[in-house]
Amino acid sequence: MTKFKIGAALAGLCLLISSCSTSTGNGALIGAGGGAALGALAGRLLGGNAKGTAIGAAVGAAVGGGTGALIGKHMDKKKAAAQAAAAAANAQLTEVVDANGLKAYKFEFNESGVRFATNKADLNDAAKTNIASVANFLKNNTDCDVAVVGHTDSTGSDAINNPLSEKRAQSVSNYMKAIGVSSSQVKSVMGMGSSVPEADNSTAEGRSKNRRVEVYVYANAATIAAAEKGELN
Repeated sequence: MTKFKIGAALAGLCLLISSCSTSTGNGALIGAGGGAALGALAGRLLGGNAKGTAIGAAVGAAVGGGTGALIGKHMDKKKAAAQAAAAAANAQLTEVVDANGLKAYKFEFNESGVRFATNKADLNDAAKTNIASVANFLKNNTDCDVAVVGHTDSTGSDAINNPLSEKRAQSVSNYMKAIGVSSSQVKSVMGMGSSVPEADNSTAEGRSKNRRVEVYVYANAATIAAAEKGELN
C-alpha cells in the first residue's frame, strides 16, 4: 500500500485512534497495548515504513503505559502555548496520537492561514507570517520533533498531485528552517497527494481547503527516554 492510496484507511483509522484518548494523554489507556499498535499502523500509513517513524519518534519498542501518561502530562503543559500559536497562525490545533500511541498535536492552517493556488506550492507573505507563529512555538519547544505533511485537491492526476503535495510540505518546512527551526527537529516532510481530502472536491471552496499543509508536533526520542527513566519534568 503506498502513501498516496490510503485515504479511506487513514480516515477510518484516525476516527478509531481518536476515540482512544484520555485526559492524561492516551498513555495510561493505550500505551502498553492496542493503542500503540494503532499508532504504529498510523505511522505506516502516513510514512510508508514498518516502524511508523514518520509521525512519532523512533524508539525501537512499544512504549509502556506509565511512560505514555508522563508524556501526555508533558504535552499537556505545552497546550496553552500551542493554542496561542495556532490562533496567531490562523490554524486549528488538534490533539492526535503519534506512532508510539502518545499524545501529539496537529497544526492545520485554515483558509486565511496557508492555502495554495491550483498547481502551486509557493508561499505568499501572509502564509509566511502564519507559519512563523508555529515556527516560534517549535523554537521554544525543542524537545518536540516535527512532521510536515502536504495535500492537494483532486484536480489533476496522481503523477501531478503526489509530487506537488510534497513540494507544498517542503515549502513550509524550508521556511520554518529559514527562520530558525532546527533542521534536526524536522524529521519528515511528505506529500499525500489528493488521497486524504477533508472537504468536498466538487466545489471550489472544498478544493481550496484540500490544498493544505499540516504540521505535526510530537515528543522526541530523548523526551520519551527521560519519561521511561522517570526523569521527565
